[in-house]
Amino acid sequence: MTDFSKILDKARELEAKMKESQEKIKSLRVEGISGSNSVKVILDGEGEMQKIEISNEILKEDKAIVEDLIVAAHNNAKSQLKSKTTEEISKATGGLGIPGFKWPL
Repeated sequence: MTDFSKILDKARELEAKMKESQEKIKSLRVEGISGSNSVKVILDGEGEMQKIEISNEILKEDKAIVEDLIVAAHNNAKSQLKSKTTEEISKATGGLGIPGFKWPL
């Protein structure tokens, strides 16, 4: 019975660490940039866009170029968010991967 008790204690500890990590992830802010800082996109920890900044100079460009730069900045931010999320989860689980579990990013 002692082994089962230890397993339950570890599970509770992991659950608490995961909840703490989820809160940290929610408070994350990442900035994606493109076009030599012409376009900046800021995402929160849930992947929601919080802000977009577009330089006046880039607005003089063709519409298709501006659209591509927005997509590139968003993808850059999303990549950073995924990396930071993975890092945070890794801290909580002690580097222990959870098979079959995929984060929604």
